[in-house]
Amino acid sequence: MGREKSDGQRLSIIIPVLNEERSLARILSAFESWERTTSEIIVIDGGSTDRTLDIAGDYPCTVISAAKGRASQMNAGANYATGEILLFLHADTTLPAAAAQLIEEAMHRELGDSKGSKEADWGWFDVRLDGDGFAFRVIEWFMTVRARLTRVCTGDQALFVRRDLFEAVGRFPELPLMEDVALSKTLRRAARARPIVKRVTTSSRRWQRQGVVRTVLLMWELRMRYFLGESPQALHKRYYPERRAVE
Repeated sequence: MGREKSDGQRLSIIIPVLNEERSLARILSAFESWERTTSEIIVIDGGSTDRTLDIAGDYPCTVISAAKGRASQMNAGANYATGEILLFLHADTTLPAAAAQLIEEAMHRELGDSKGSKEADWGWFDVRLDGDGFAFRVIEWFMTVRARLTRVCTGDQALFVRRDLFEAVGRFPELPLMEDVALSKTLRRAARARPIVKRVTTSSRRWQRQGVVRTVLLMWELRMRYFLGESPQALHKRYYPERRAVE
């Protein structure tokens, strides 16, 4: 059950986690200087077996549990949140300085287009990968341009949205993969978006572990198969073969 909602423009930062002991402290420590009367941090655990919960307990955030799965965890966090603006942050992604102010400005600055001026209702950040090397600069450039051209962002770009719009479109669909793409496609049909030029920094560990070319080709393959109608369940098995082996 959710709590009483805020009367102000409070920002709720929703972080789904599952065994994120390597990155969570770095992410949460970045919020220590934030104004806590205007923002809240909610960590939603999907059943971690490492030190994730112990680490979260060292920081001024709220920790709740939910069924494993990024979509179900983020929906649970949104239900618990009190803010009028929800920001969904992956546990390996760091927001830029003054992110709360940037979001407030983005959401309240009017957009001028052929349909007339109107405030934005959702958006995302441009992205930077934390890996060194020219290949990562190329990848992040394509990620940023793709999102701006298609109005479809991925979860590592820190999607933010007005609560009433998020609830109106049905929240994240309960998919094991591509839930961020699916929500973006719904939001772009329903409301105006504003991307923020200031970049979030996200982990390049998957590219580094599996190889840049192999990972890029895998991403393209998954997107094409999703576009052609293949089930997210099948795509999840392709994206996480190591989990299938364990299961």
